[in-house]
Amino acid sequence: MTELLGLSTFDITLFAIICFAAGIVRGFAGFALSALVMASAATIISPITLIPVLWFLEMAASLQMAGGGWRDANRTIAILLVVGNFIGWPIGLSLTTSLPTDTSTLIALCVILALAALQLARLRIPGLATRPGTLISGIVAGIAAGVAHVGGMVVALYVLSQNQPAKMMRGTLVVYLFLASFGSFLFLMYFEVMTWLAAIRGLVFAPVAMLGVFVGSKFFSPKWEPYYRPFCLSLLMFLASLGLIRLAF
Repeated sequence: MTELLGLSTFDITLFAIICFAAGIVRGFAGFALSALVMASAATIISPITLIPVLWFLEMAASLQMAGGGWRDANRTIAILLVVGNFIGWPIGLSLTTSLPTDTSTLIALCVILALAALQLARLRIPGLATRPGTLISGIVAGIAAGVAHVGGMVVALYVLSQNQPAKMMRGTLVVYLFLASFGSFLFLMYFEVMTWLAAIRGLVFAPVAMLGVFVGSKFFSPKWEPYYRPFCLSLLMFLASLGLIRLAF
């Protein structure tokens, strides 16, 4: 298994734990799977190598949650965000592929930290509640996805500005992540980032993430709305900060 995945036994075990924990958060909050894995594992696997692995994890989680998400989502907003996402993805991915590993890791962790802090501060941008604003948010999300596969964090920030119910926010995020995955796969292939090693890693760890999503979905309840977002965002900030400290030393 170590030869197949190109990782040590310790790294495989640690990465599996990270995927399971991130899956729990995804099932509970509807987003942050990729952000949590990137924040926790960017110093184990470089971001440019980790991004295609995250595609498999997100696709597996999206398929698992698609039914309920489609029912609860604001589908018009989700589709507009996806259109913008397809414009932004190649921009972000071209940046990531042209940068040294340490630099791309630093950028990815800083993006996660900044987005989590903005959401925790409950930043609201009323101007985003328009069709052009929605499209622009999708483009920014696509760039963030290409850099660190954290487009869902940008979309979560956008949805927060709409002051929608937790159930609708979660559903919109699920639909966005599901539809966006199809276009992102093409970009990963075009930039030659989707390798056989990444595909094998993704297929091996996707069931672990799905198990976490199943567990997390059982905990989701609107009555926990005041608590789940601050908890997830605080956890992201802690992990991203820890990653930056590890990178510095």
